[in-house]
Amino acid sequence: MPNVPPWMWMAFWATVLVLLAVDLLAHRGRHGESHRAAIVWSGVWIAAGLLFDVLIWRVLGARAAQEYLAAYFIEKSLSLDNVFVFLVIFRSLAIPTRVQHQVLFLGIFGALVFRALFIFLGAAAMERWGWVSYVFGGILLFTAWRVLRENPAEQSDNKAVRWLAKRLPVTHQLHGKSFIARLADGRRVATPLLLALLGLELTDIVFAVDSVPAAFAITDQTFVLYSSNAFAILGLRALYLVLAGTVGKLRYLHYGLAGVLAFAGLKMVLEPWLHVPPMTSVVIIVALITAAVWASQRARRREARAQGTSRPDTTRKREA
Repeated sequence: MPNVPPWMWMAFWATVLVLLAVDLLAHRGRHGESHRAAIVWSGVWIAAGLLFDVLIWRVLGARAAQEYLAAYFIEKSLSLDNVFVFLVIFRSLAIPTRVQHQVLFLGIFGALVFRALFIFLGAAAMERWGWVSYVFGGILLFTAWRVLRENPAEQSDNKAVRWLAKRLPVTHQLHGKSFIARLADGRRVATPLLLALLGLELTDIVFAVDSVPAAFAITDQTFVLYSSNAFAILGLRALYLVLAGTVGKLRYLHYGLAGVLAFAGLKMVLEPWLHVPPMTSVVIIVALITAAVWASQRARRREARAQGTSRPDTTRKREA
């Protein structure tokens, strides 16, 4: 793979910073966001990520572009797990919709920093010690087994938030958009917004242990890894607002996520003997998530039909 010219890094960061600034300005002073606007913004972030892949293809070649696309789809798929966490944290802390954007924006900005740290350290470790790839593969396979057994949609609270609430002076009342509040006795305490933000950051660090090695299963090129990871993360806020009302109803989604993690883990472990091309990886990842969503929707429709046919029977019994 050709070396990445410095201007590619500058173009990447310029694109990210401009989009973040536009996103921040577009939501300044708003008391919420419509579902239609969230869909539009989600489309903007996806389009930006795919257009950047075109630039990679033109400069670094087709193979780099295919690796970027596969790594992007892996991170985008696994970010659905983050949406579950966002939903649990905001519900458990009773964070209203009008202030969720502020927390999500700062949380995603922090995630960009932590992902950079994980990716650059991981790349350095894999370059120096070849056996690290087997460690990453083992982590992914273990995580796949854990996700298979534990449906995140059934969680009622977040462990990170619960841990923070026991160790920080907190108030359960919101104080506008402030993260720190001063009580009547002069004490400074954390508001639910700060707990939500710290909970998002801590949880994302845990998720990075899974998603970053999954991206390493596709490529070890640092620029491709980080740019694909970043563009997938940047759309998380809009993706959450689009899926917040429906993601909890996708009962089989965690099976698809477990399949993606298991595929990435096996790919890392078996790479010396079995090479899976990047575009084949894309097809497998999309197929796993699509199958999980389809099965969830099919189960919901079947239950809805069952409930619809049982209601007339109940009515007749009451009339009798």
